Amino acid sequence: MFSKELGNTGVQIPEVGLGTWRYHAGPDPLRKGLDAGALFIDTAESYGTEPTVAEAIAGRRDGVFLATKVSQEHFRRADVLAAADNSLRRLRTDYIDLYQLHEPNPAIPLEETLGAMEELADAGKVRFIGVSNFSLSQLERARNVMRKHPIVSNQVRYNLADRTIEKDLLPYCESNHVTIIAYCPLARGLQHLDDSDPRGVLRDIARSLCRTPAQVALNWCLAKRPVVVIPKGNSIGHILENSGASGWRLSAEQIARLDTQIVFRRRNGCERFLRRCLPRGFKRGIQRVLQRLPPGLRRQFN
Repeated sequence: MFSKELGNTGVQIPEVGLGTWRYHAGPDPLRKGLDAGALFIDTAESYGTEPTVAEAIAGRRDGVFLATKVSQEHFRRADVLAAADNSLRRLRTDYIDLYQLHEPNPAIPLEETLGAMEELADAGKVRFIGVSNFSLSQLERARNVMRKHPIVSNQVRYNLADRTIEKDLLPYCESNHVTIIAYCPLARGLQHLDDSDPRGVLRDIARSLCRTPAQVALNWCLAKRPVVVIPKGNSIGHILENSGASGWRLSAEQIARLDTQIVFRRRNGCERFLRRCLPRGFKRGIQRVLQRLPPGLRRQFN
């Protein structure tokens, strides 16, 4: 497993971690992922998976880079401090390696929220501070608010079919030593990547390398210097497959083929706003409808 530096901290983290959003397979697959070198687990108080993560890392906490998130409804100072203590209790640990703001919340001053995060770092409960789903302007604002500790990461959506961050956020993070933690690095599953791949280039490259399409798609993300990925796998097989996306690199020619032949989107500000604001149940209903459309039409909504 290759590793990458977290921000500008000097700390190395595995470039393939274990995502736990909508994870329901219990601690054993996570343990197998840790055994395979994916010693980086990302969770959140809103996921409901912190207790499962605690079971998975029991007895090996010091060897695991553990990340979790505080929900945006808990961004008041007292709520941030309480949320961190609750996460520590559920995770059965006395420190969080990376504590992240889950979503921007313009209703609460960022100075108050990040001030509380810095208090947690000063108290030794948090090693590093990150954000999630922050646009470039929001990330710049957050970095300027910090007084003692840097923002080391931004967790955002990034995959072959959704390259929104490439316009401005990705180059900014690369220039300013902010790690991109890519969630949904396989889009919403291989079907969505296939919908975006009318020429079958992803599977063609996978066959030529004796790799799987998922491994190629993840490795494409990892070719960007500041990017690490946190794919979710709800089985031992999928987690081991995802872990196998590291330890090698696509060639420049293979990356160029994927860059130019996969149909991708870059979402505008309005789309990103709607994705954040729509109720989850409504979004799931839309996804079910999309599954019934022909691939050519589904591609327009990836």
